[in-house]
Amino acid sequence: MNKKWLIIGVTILFGLPGIILRIASVHTDPLLLALAFGVSILAAAFLLGWSLETAELDISQGLAVALIALIAVLPEYAVDAVLAFKTGAEPLGKEATEGLAIANMTGANRLLIGLAWPLVFLVFALKTGSWKLIVSRERSLELVFLAVATIYVIFLPLRSSVTLVDTIVLVSLFTMYILLTVRASNEEEHELVGPAEVMGKLTTLPRRITVLVIMAFSALVIFASAEPFAEGLVETGEKLGVSEFLLIQWIAPLASEAPEVILAIMLTLRGRASVGMGALISSKVNQWTLLIGTLPVAWAVGSGNWSFLSGLPLDGRQQQEIFLTAAQSAFAVVAFLNLRLERPEALALFLLFGIQLFIPYAEVRIGFGIGYLVLCTLLLIKHREDIPKLFQNAWATIRGVSSPKIT
Repeated sequence: MNKKWLIIGVTILFGLPGIILRIASVHTDPLLLALAFGVSILAAAFLLGWSLETAELDISQGLAVALIALIAVLPEYAVDAVLAFKTGAEPLGKEATEGLAIANMTGANRLLIGLAWPLVFLVFALKTGSWKLIVSRERSLELVFLAVATIYVIFLPLRSSVTLVDTIVLVSLFTMYILLTVRASNEEEHELVGPAEVMGKLTTLPRRITVLVIMAFSALVIFASAEPFAEGLVETGEKLGVSEFLLIQWIAPLASEAPEVILAIMLTLRGRASVGMGALISSKVNQWTLLIGTLPVAWAVGSGNWSFLSGLPLDGRQQQEIFLTAAQSAFAVVAFLNLRLERPEALALFLLFGIQLFIPYAEVRIGFGIGYLVLCTLLLIKHREDIPKLFQNAWATIRGVSSPKIT
């Protein structure tokens, strides 16, 4: 038992440099700084994983996953909020003229589905030998909300800005998702092992306090480390001559998405791929509702313009990026309609993302967006009988009604 507490203590020590370096504002080689902050993020991801498993003793798995996913995605919120604020405060600045806030948001969302989902699927397949990743029925609730948010967001490119009206709609969706998740049942039982085991054996009050403290510490480490981690990678990229738009769209999100991806892989290696993928799906719900919904608020704070008719501007490129990202999201939701991800869908998610990543032209973005929607339509026809089942599963999850195991 003492050894497991020692592991927790050592992991906390590995997380501390992220906070210390951020407070001390140390300036050195950007790649070295990125490495140091990256180690802290990795430590925080492990702590979050142990906290999640222990938290399931007191709250539903769905709520635990949602909370951990929200903590893990905090860096993305911080980076995008700053970019949106600067867009409002300096209309002629690079953040506004180059649309960096939307670039960062769309890049993060496409990375999550196009890279993280297939990566977790691959880890699962290599570990188990199975090419069919089945998630628990609780994920149906998240998929329903992701579908509704996607239908709403796919129409945003028809307008020239993201406004406070969108904030009300999307933040309301997120609030409803969290409130319903609180009521969700917990159907997956598991045995605590490793550091989670020693935390789980504490009496109720000490256990809850320990989990909350470790979660808070992990959030602080991630919040302190993610931005300088991203900056270190971006500065290194600039030295190599990579354009700032591409760095903000892909490298910075890669850094800010690292905690949740590491957490999902860690859970998958622990034999809990359903929970790991659930964390990624929940992160997507968070980003597709709360993240987008808070961008107009950050822009309004920066610009001082609180009109419901004004908001974060969208030019042609940003409209294309949102359309492509929403189309990818639609395809991802339909791929999971039957609560399982199989090799063809996972491969399609990865290949379509990877190919369009290296062809940054307007016609390509629009073409791939249409391609995603065509595939989405074909899968909808194939899985049409699973559509009502998804809603039935979501409703049963909210009511806490048990259901047969998905096979």
